[in-house]
Amino acid sequence: MKLNLKRPLAFFDLETTGVNVASDRIVEISILKAMPDGTEQIKTMRINPGIPIPLESSLIHGIYDEDVSREPTFKQAGEELARFLDDCDLAGYNSNKFDIPVLMEEFLRAGIDFDIDNRHFVDVQNIFHQMEQRTLRAAYQFYCGKVIENAHSAEADIKATYEVLLAQIGRYENQEWEDKKGIVSKPVQNNIEALHKFTNLNKPVDFAARMIYNDDGVELINFGKHKGRSVEDVFQAEPSYYNWMQNGDFPLYTKRCLEQIWKRWNAKKEALRIEKQNAVKPEQTTQQQPKKVEDPKPVDNDMLQQLKMKFGK
Repeated sequence: MKLNLKRPLAFFDLETTGVNVASDRIVEISILKAMPDGTEQIKTMRINPGIPIPLESSLIHGIYDEDVSREPTFKQAGEELARFLDDCDLAGYNSNKFDIPVLMEEFLRAGIDFDIDNRHFVDVQNIFHQMEQRTLRAAYQFYCGKVIENAHSAEADIKATYEVLLAQIGRYENQEWEDKKGIVSKPVQNNIEALHKFTNLNKPVDFAARMIYNDDGVELINFGKHKGRSVEDVFQAEPSYYNWMQNGDFPLYTKRCLEQIWKRWNAKKEALRIEKQNAVKPEQTTQQQPKKVEDPKPVDNDMLQQLKMKFGK
């Protein structure tokens, strides 16, 4: 099966120093770019994370400090990766919760502008978990009838992920699915926009899902004491909450999204203040108008005669 693409779809997988989106770093990235004409391009790079790789992580992906000591840092390799991903939609396995947030943190940390606002994101794991509830190894076995060779290698995993998505579309295309609200649809289509919607059901504002959209498109806090409240309502009730999050251990992309909402909220407050200040006061119709002063009359003979009689001269 060939994917129905309007622009390239970049499948990518990361090997990292750990699983903390805000603080862990990439040690290997592999990208399979599926082109609209059916061709494919693969780029695999090892990255010097600039921090020690914990042994427990190395035991999983097989990459040790000495393996990346002479590799470029992300700051050095980031521009090349950004160009390779230019005009691509993004796909992966658990990519919405981990790979894309980690990649965005690296771009932000390196000061590289990587715009994701107009891209679609297809998380193959979300399709799988919502339809079958399995792991990547089981998904590959279930959908493709194969066993992953060299598992936990970024390139092997991303090739398997690509094959799994093709098999998922072949299996579920036009199959009905009922969501938690009882709405029946056919969400798995050979269409990247449809897959984007199906694999982003929680509508996160930021990839870490510290904030989510409600059905009306309003941003809500999704953790802690304010969970379920709109972000703007929290700003109104507790303005210091913004500074607390900006200074806290939150991902950089979460902080960027929060800052955008903060600026928008402050702009609305300022506009309301100016509107009130410039409001036109009603005319005071009861105010007494000043009397008009008449112009003096010219002196004539009658007036002189009267003055003469009055003063006797």
